[in-house]
Parts: sequence; C-alpha cells; structure tokens
Amino acid sequence: MECRRTANGQRKCALAGIAWEQLTIFPFTGALSEAIDTGAFVLSHLQQPDLFIRLRPGYEKSVLEKLHKAAEPYRRVNDTCIAFSNAAKIDALLELDKEAVVQDYSSQRVGEFLLLAGASAATPVRAVWDCCAASGGKSILAKDMLGDIRLTVSDVRKQILVNLQQRFAAAGIKEYESFIMDLAADGRATVTTPTQTNRGTPKSSIYDLIIADAPCSGSGTWGRTPESLSFFKETEIDRYQALQKQVVSNAFPALKKGGCFLYITCSVFKKENEEMVSFIEEQFQPRLVRAELLKGYGQKADTMFAALFIKE
Repeated sequence: MECRRTANGQRKCALAGIAWEQLTIFPFTGALSEAIDTGAFVLSHLQQPDLFIRLRPGYEKSVLEKLHKAAEPYRRVNDTCIAFSNAAKIDALLELDKEAVVQDYSSQRVGEFLLLAGASAATPVRAVWDCCAASGGKSILAKDMLGDIRLTVSDVRKQILVNLQQRFAAAGIKEYESFIMDLAADGRATVTTPTQTNRGTPKSSIYDLIIADAPCSGSGTWGRTPESLSFFKETEIDRYQALQKQVVSNAFPALKKGGCFLYITCSVFKKENEEMVSFIEEQFQPRLVRAELLKGYGQKADTMFAALFIKE
C-alpha cells in the first residue's frame, strides 16, 4: 500500500523538504488497519503531537479559571478535553490527577466505550478489573465514568504498581485491590503485594467489566517517539499479537456472563486490532458491541483501537 499522491500531500512534503518519492517515514503501510487514511497518517509524523488533559468531574470550572489566569494558550477539544503545545508546563499550573489527568485525546475517547459497557452489561457494572493497568489512566477514567465501582488493578511490573499507588492517592482513589500478574505467561501471580497473597490464577466469572489495554507495538504513538520507526521490525507485529492472544485468553474467563470485555491497543496494525477481534470472537463467542479505530492523526493525537464485547 502506498501513500495517496495528492496536491495537499505533495505541498506538505515540499514544505518539509522531502520529495514525495522519498517519503519513507512509515515503512509499514502494508500492515495498517484498513480504516487508516494512509497518506494523512504518514504525514502526521511530520508534526509534533499536542499535549492533552482530561478535566475530572467537579474540577472543570476551576481548571479553566487557572488556565485563564495564567494566560496559558490552549485548544478546547470538547467539554472535558483540552489540548496544549507539547512544551506546556501543565504540572506547574494544575494539581495533576486530582483536577485533571494528562491523557491523550484518543485515550480519553475510550470513555465512550466505558459508558457503553455501563449501558450494555446485563447487570450494573460494579466489579472492574484493569488487567494491564500500567500507569492507571484507564482505571481513573473508569472511576470517573462509571462512579461507584469496585476496582482491581494488575500489571506484570512491580514498580508500575508502586507508581500507580501514588497516582491513585493523588486522584482520591483509596479503595481498590492490586496484584502483580504476568497474563502473557500462564496468568498466575508471580509476586504478591501486601493486599493480595497467594492469589494464583484469576477466579472465573467474578468481574462485570475487564479492561485489557494490551501490550502492543505502540505504533499509534510513534509521532511522539519517532526513533521507534528506526528500530522497529515488522516481524515484531506477530510477537505482539501472540502476547495479546495470551493476555486475552488468561483474562477473559474471569468475566461474568453478561459482563463486558474491553480490548484496547495503541496500535495501527491490523494484526493487533481487527484480527484480534476475530480471535476473541472465535475463541470465546462473545457478542461484539462496538469496534473502532480511534483516529488521532487529524487531532495531533495518538491513534488507538478499542473493541467492546459482551460475554454470552
């Protein structure tokens, strides 16, 4: 697949001092999800992405007042999303994680799927497991979107959960369970935290919602880390897909009947996105509620993929 040769595309390349024929910025176009506008996506790597924040419930007015007082330039994307220059010193103006969360625009759009899960699940969504929690951004989003939930978080890395604990404290999230688990291996807890001992494998049918922000190539974020384009090998896509299949296979059985499974990547590759939807459907026969490539390249944001399923 080649980038479409348009007058606008040629003009942008000329401004960047690049001949169209020499445009090899993103050499993996043949692996892209079909929904990607290849030309627009490739050219988006020539500009610095914006910095985005999400206003947390109850702090919308106070955050805007602080930004106005500081005369900090910003772009209002919607009622809760604000974009800044990537050089903006937001941490000097706001109480991050308490008043607002630094979160990419497309990542914020995952909130649409969380609300849909709340409306689609057979029973009220209470028990939520963020099984690849990382820094906890999706967990905080779930808490803000779904309200009174019993939150469980896990990750393969101990230090990540230590950092997450500090972030949750700033966000006012006090009641939750956490444990360290390698879902890409055998799905067993390899190290226990003080709040969880001898957990073993996840118990079956106990969660109303499982959020699986799966390990992936990160290709939808390479506009922020352009060096990744130089080091990435296309054969890695298969390795990531294998990891994703293992994570999903270990996590899905912990979902209640009628519960929702939310699969997320920050990838633009078909094998990590649409092909994983097919795998989940074939493996577990859930009902697909919605699957969408969250195109950030038109908003100077990351590009992500999300798919919501209901266990039948």
